[in-house]
Amino acid sequence: MILSSLSKPRGDIVRDLYYQLEPMEQGRLITVLRGRILDVAVDIRRGSPWYGKYVAAELSGDNHLLLWIPPGFAHGFQALEDDTIVLYLVTKEYSPEHERCIRWDDPEISIDWPVKPAIVSEKDKKCPPLSQAETNFKYPF
Repeated sequence: MILSSLSKPRGDIVRDLYYQLEPMEQGRLITVLRGRILDVAVDIRRGSPWYGKYVAAELSGDNHLLLWIPPGFAHGFQALEDDTIVLYLVTKEYSPEHERCIRWDDPEISIDWPVKPAIVSEKDKKCPPLSQAETNFKYPF
């Protein structure tokens, strides 16, 4: 892993589905040090039989689970408790020019978020649905 970072999200905010394009694609290892989140990964590899499908897992400081999100998947989460701390480990550095996102509420993906977010950042409001998102991942790799 190249880089680690901490996030302290509020429970009324969903982190949109973010990813980085090749050649700065990131694999991410996610865990929760305190609190709980619903962590989501969406397959965005063109040609994949699972394209547009998602997996979700509850990660918490109590269950000590880790979720590996490989390149070719978008990642988002929602805090389920106040004072949650999320630890990310990523395989490549953050690159704003390669960063892309997909709307948290894309009806085509239809993620079952536990709480409708009260706040959506201006940046996240600009995220397109998957059908309009720029991706350069192919299946198989």
